[in-house]
Amino acid sequence: MSMPVVSIWDNTFPGAQPHYPRATAWDVEWPLEGGTAWVFYSSPGQTRVRKPVILADGFSSGKSDPDALWNGLENGEYPLISQLREAGFDLVLLGFDERSASIIDNADVAIECIKKAIDDREGSAKLTVGGFSMGGLVTRYALAKMHHEGDDHQTATFLSYDTPHSGAWLPISVQAFAHFVKDNWGGLPGFGELLGSFSRMVNSTAARQLLRWHIESVSAEPRQDRARTDFLAELERVGSWPPGVRRLGVANGTGTGAGNNIPAGVTAMRTTGAELTGTRLDTQDTGEQIVAILKKTGSPEIPIVTNNLPDIDGAPGGLFPEALNLPGRPANFGTAAMLAGLLEGEPAELTYNATTFVPSVSAVAAGAIDDRDALYSKIDPADSELDHFLCASENQGHTVITVELGEWIVDKLRTP
Repeated sequence: MSMPVVSIWDNTFPGAQPHYPRATAWDVEWPLEGGTAWVFYSSPGQTRVRKPVILADGFSSGKSDPDALWNGLENGEYPLISQLREAGFDLVLLGFDERSASIIDNADVAIECIKKAIDDREGSAKLTVGGFSMGGLVTRYALAKMHHEGDDHQTATFLSYDTPHSGAWLPISVQAFAHFVKDNWGGLPGFGELLGSFSRMVNSTAARQLLRWHIESVSAEPRQDRARTDFLAELERVGSWPPGVRRLGVANGTGTGAGNNIPAGVTAMRTTGAELTGTRLDTQDTGEQIVAILKKTGSPEIPIVTNNLPDIDGAPGGLFPEALNLPGRPANFGTAAMLAGLLEGEPAELTYNATTFVPSVSAVAAGAIDDRDALYSKIDPADSELDHFLCASENQGHTVITVELGEWIVDKLRTP
């Protein structure tokens, strides 16, 4: 089973049950202001970290769940926790009290965790610090800020796992539908919280910082949100990257230019019932495009128009994570179909459940996702801001731990 580390939906939909078994597998817990770190020692009887690897959780709503993180890291295709331990590393999983909070705010939690690891450390081994998805940006900024302010982070290696260094993608049609549902049915007693949860997550601070194109309402024009512009300026102010630190990264998408075969400008989801009367959501195409038609019985239809965006849904990259705890395992378009089904009492027609979330060129910091040529071309290592990276052999779920990527990471960490 493809099991993502970052389970975007686990804490988002009220009443959703976790798909993983509960397990307290860590050795010690570090309370932090705004978060928690769970420590997995490499050896039995160990009481302090010796070769710490700090990896931060990614984007979702609510508090990080250590059981979900452990499950994604250990119970998928490649048991990364066990392999790191066998290689002599102590894993420190960093979680946040609110994963949808500002990247800058959660970076303060990361800084506290780094300082705690240094204080707790037995010996003088340098740290490895990084994270999954948004967690890679949180820790990248944290390390750069520490250096900028003269704090010694004692870190030798930065590691990002399918991190959107150049931005992430959520289809404009899907964003519009999320807001449309919240606006019209988000106030329903006992049901509105669920129906409005997707829109609230899209409009969270972290989502605005991560997404290259964002709309805050049905009528808004797709653009880079001010929160992202401000974050990028702040990242640049502190130096963008921590100097003197080896930068490693992996992508869950290919680096060859081979996409996921999802065509541009086709209908990915269409409703079938009376309440939404033929609402449809399309994949993104270039030029001017009506990407969605939103309909509600008794109201005029609302067309959602984009201009000059790239045909990014089919680009090489990590696919939007499926919700293993929800029926049908919905992803981005799949979540829209699920919400439509709840409203209409019958399933929507779903052609494509998951499309690209983090393009490969973004995950390895090798170019802008605005650039179609960069999206669909073979990635040149000389274009990457990372020192070393590995792209997956095929496009797969965002933050899924595979043998290919996991073995590469452990091998690189073994060889400074």
